[in-house]
Amino acid sequence: MKPDWVEQFHAAVTVCDPDGIILSMNERSIATFSKDGGEALIGKNLLDCHPEPARSKLKNLLDNPRVNAYTIEKNGVKKMIYQAPWYVEGKYSGLVEISLPLPEELPHFIRK
Repeated sequence: MKPDWVEQFHAAVTVCDPDGIILSMNERSIATFSKDGGEALIGKNLLDCHPEPARSKLKNLLDNPRVNAYTIEKNGVKKMIYQAPWYVEGKYSGLVEISLPLPEELPHFIRK
């Protein structure tokens, strides 16, 4: 069971195991991927949801766990995609993807 804050978080949060099997999706993730099956995607392999070359990149990320972060724009909405490995007692357990909508204008600060 996910904590309440994850369910209501303003970003899509999707969690998979090391083979790419989707274990969990919060409400925003289910809504974001509703045309692809929404909640029915839980238990499916996320590799099957990605065309090439994204599929190969994702497979490499699953096989070689590391952080992968980038921004995209789709249908006029800018998002930051942050994919990172998660661990249980130090053992690699899969990836978490956070898809965070970004405001039209995003301030950037350099702090010392």
